[in-house]
Amino acid sequence: MNNSEIESLFVERFGESEAPVRVFFAPGRVNLIGDHTDYVGGLVFPCAIHYGTTVVIRPTTKNTFKFASTNFDLVAELESDQVHHKYGDHWINYPLGVLQQFINAGDDIGGFECLYSGNVPNGAGLSSSASISVVTAFALNEIFSCARNLPSLIKIAQAAENDFVGVQCGVMDQYAVTMGQRDHAMMLDCETLQCEQIPLELGDYSIVLFNTNQRRELSESKYNERVVETRSALEVLQQSYPVSQLAQVSPQQLHDSANLFGPDLQTVYRRARHVVTEHQRVKDAVVALRDRNLQLFGQLMFDSHDSLRDDYDVSSNPLNALVAIACETEGVLGARLTGAGFGGCTVNLVHKEHIDNLSVAVAKDYTNQTGLTADCHRITPAQGVREVTA
Repeated sequence: MNNSEIESLFVERFGESEAPVRVFFAPGRVNLIGDHTDYVGGLVFPCAIHYGTTVVIRPTTKNTFKFASTNFDLVAELESDQVHHKYGDHWINYPLGVLQQFINAGDDIGGFECLYSGNVPNGAGLSSSASISVVTAFALNEIFSCARNLPSLIKIAQAAENDFVGVQCGVMDQYAVTMGQRDHAMMLDCETLQCEQIPLELGDYSIVLFNTNQRRELSESKYNERVVETRSALEVLQQSYPVSQLAQVSPQQLHDSANLFGPDLQTVYRRARHVVTEHQRVKDAVVALRDRNLQLFGQLMFDSHDSLRDDYDVSSNPLNALVAIACETEGVLGARLTGAGFGGCTVNLVHKEHIDNLSVAVAKDYTNQTGLTADCHRITPAQGVREVTA
């Protein structure tokens, strides 16, 4: 669905008005390496993607907020005194949480009506939620002249998910969706928010996603449980090292402190081992890209998946099946789950001449092993949030 079609649906839904209609877009993101390191102050390496969320929005003279979507039937019209409570268990909670953040901060937000349309596969681990939250924050900032900078909007979008929706996510998703650059990935330090844009010079290779179509609801998953476990690991390690974040511990330091993790803390130790080795893998992956050593970059992707599967316990049988198929297919340099896990997508580094062969192998073997059908998406690293003009 193109923007003109979405605007026409907006007018059908809300009618004509003299107030200007504006269109904004925020991409989704794929994390190439560095998962479950964002909320422990570690490094991540995501890029924005060409799939995303479009919102058509118009201010009104009424003090009401109207939300609709081309993807879901639910429509909501809320008064100002209704925006401080969750709206059931619906997608509307993401823009509602953003709206609440603006209001709580004292920004003068008037009434508006908006229509969302997204093509990020929902629940696939490609940050459809961050895409919705960021495009909402950017749009409200623009149409109500709040004069907030992009880092402020990132914090608003993250707080909406943390405090309103109830997902204790780190800042990676919102940052990548906001600050993405075309044909680049970013090495982001989630503790300092220092960011370096790295050109994705992949030559004859492409980034390909396979969606397991194994749905998972992040707020209902074990994501928050992992956050608690990493905090427990940090408390143990702070007995030996003056660190404020788990990612500040080196793999060698963790190894030297293994005796501090008794029999009842072995799971916590494995969580920490994933974090500190994954943090190092991001550093190594960026060096590999700069050296144009795609073989090493791909091997680090495989190593990352093994760690997410074995030490962090966030993989699943469908995800493991897709990675195993990729590993056995000619022309694939690397594959791993991406995002929070528990379902969603794998990200693969594949020679362009072998993408069709991989798709055929997945279509045959994946369905035989899981009873599911995996969708294939070729990814273009894209620009971050922006206003869309004719």
